[in-house]
Amino acid sequence: MPRHSADEQISPDPRMRMNDWWRPERHEGRRPALLARNRIQRLLRGWLDDEAFTEVDPAALAVSPGNEAHLHAFATDAMGDDGTARRMYLHTSPEFAMKKLLAAGETRIAAFAHVWRNRERGPLHSPEFTMLEWYRAGAPYDALMADCAALLRLAAQGAGVAALRFRDAVCDPFAAPERLSVAEAFARHAGVDLAATLHDDGTTDAAAMAAQMRAAGLRHAADDTWADMFSRVLVEKIEPRLGMGRATVLDRYPVAEAALARPCPDDPRFAERFELYACGVELANGFGELTDPAEQQRRFTAEMDEKQRVYGHRYPLDDDFLAALAIMPQASGIALGFDRLVMLATAAPHIDAVIWAPVPHG
Repeated sequence: MPRHSADEQISPDPRMRMNDWWRPERHEGRRPALLARNRIQRLLRGWLDDEAFTEVDPAALAVSPGNEAHLHAFATDAMGDDGTARRMYLHTSPEFAMKKLLAAGETRIAAFAHVWRNRERGPLHSPEFTMLEWYRAGAPYDALMADCAALLRLAAQGAGVAALRFRDAVCDPFAAPERLSVAEAFARHAGVDLAATLHDDGTTDAAAMAAQMRAAGLRHAADDTWADMFSRVLVEKIEPRLGMGRATVLDRYPVAEAALARPCPDDPRFAERFELYACGVELANGFGELTDPAEQQRRFTAEMDEKQRVYGHRYPLDDDFLAALAIMPQASGIALGFDRLVMLATAAPHIDAVIWAPVPHG
């Protein structure tokens, strides 16, 4: 399969011309990658079936779209027969619904879900995209890392390629992924001692992070929070170096950056959260799931307080979700950006190239 389809050769900035994807000459160029998408999805569904997963189909409308400070949702009004409006949201992930299914008694579930995220558009972002999310009740979160390695291989097989590619980056999907802690990555790629910026209980020290950044020659603003500085180092210094040659599992995030994950049993400053990278692109976000409803509510409230501070609004909490956590079994769960995986398997230059009917550009 060619690395670039015909529609990418027509314009130096194809994202701005994707609204006419329906023209026969443009569709002809896009079609090979789209057919590869279908083959990859069939292979992944077959693997899930072999692993005894039950595929579920959660509703997209939710009372809460998720409670992460920097995650933005699409809102709508659901009208009752009496004309009364109820504010609802298109989900940013099927996570809340799927954890309710775990509480209901399901033990191994997966979903190919359309999800919506506002304020996101670019080569790696579409306002509507497909997320593959799956959960293993009773399994350690390390099991998800093995799942990810299997899915990378299947994606390459479905596309008929030996390597994943994005721009000039190449990743061997058949090689064992590297497992790297966030603290190791900060030290290796940025010269920052991350642990020195965390208190014993996992709370953060912005002054210590600022000192670490200055010592490493990294810029920061005077009013940056610890989270601002953490994100800057991760995005600018670390992510571009991950998943080169082989995939990277970036493991053990600070607990302050893992609102839905349980703390690591050996060090409460860090959490059972990892992200999967290939070619410098984040593909998946996995957790050893937090099941303490009181702690989850505390974390969500803190996230919404930060959203209120930064953006001037907040999202409601899903009280049913918090109640379900009380009876949800210990589990591990993960969300993978399916379109991004197809992008890398087909060497597509942007996400719209692998979506059958992309969201129109404004």
